[in-house]
Amino acid sequence: MCEIFGLTSRDDFTANDYLRTFYSHSERHPHGWGLACISRNSALIEKESIKASESNYLKERLSQPIHAKILLAHIRYATIGNVEYKNCHPFTAKDSSGRRWTLIHNGTIFDHPPLSRYVKKQLGDTDSERILLYLIDRLNEAQSKKGARLMFEERFALFDEIVCGMSKGNKLNLLFSDGKYLYAHTNCKGTLFYLSRDNRTLLATVPLSGEEWRPLPFTRLLAYYKGALIKTGTDHGHEYFESEESVKLLYRIFAGL
Repeated sequence: MCEIFGLTSRDDFTANDYLRTFYSHSERHPHGWGLACISRNSALIEKESIKASESNYLKERLSQPIHAKILLAHIRYATIGNVEYKNCHPFTAKDSSGRRWTLIHNGTIFDHPPLSRYVKKQLGDTDSERILLYLIDRLNEAQSKKGARLMFEERFALFDEIVCGMSKGNKLNLLFSDGKYLYAHTNCKGTLFYLSRDNRTLLATVPLSGEEWRPLPFTRLLAYYKGALIKTGTDHGHEYFESEESVKLLYRIFAGL
């Protein structure tokens, strides 16, 4: 599987130390790396389909301060989708109101029929990109029905409904943002942790320091604003357990890459 890392902060935070530790895990996740520094309605995305530890570009990038209020990072272990640039996270797109969304995913969608229609629409081959396209389409449909941009509470309710349905039978560790709020979800116990201090929250697949990281509340959608948790969604109860059948399926998928 992949690893994900996210940051939400009231003030600009220099994340280099955490990023260096995070990208050092690429020995176990060698199929690409990505980084998104996100601000209001814009996202600077950098990624390559090579092992992070072998990237001269990333090494140079980390030699300079990386400041952000919202940041997403990803290292990939390919399950669905070939080892190509177009399949590296983060993924980004705008909704009909012009709001830009950026998403990273750790997990596998084994079965969720609404995503099938995006196979021919997406640029790459991953289930993760399909998740973003689906979120945006549902958001666009709701905004069209309303005749106006959805407010935060309305967007959260929509995303909560989507996540509740998509989590059943699938591993859905997600971080996504519109440049103002950071949304987080995990339904697999012990696979996403958080560290909150000094008006910021960091989230990662595994703790990235000796500080007091805690398991993220799971089977519910969370929303953060300026480093603080401001909204908790429905406890849908769809906990993902890795089974022998799911492991066999992943091996079959990976053998076809």
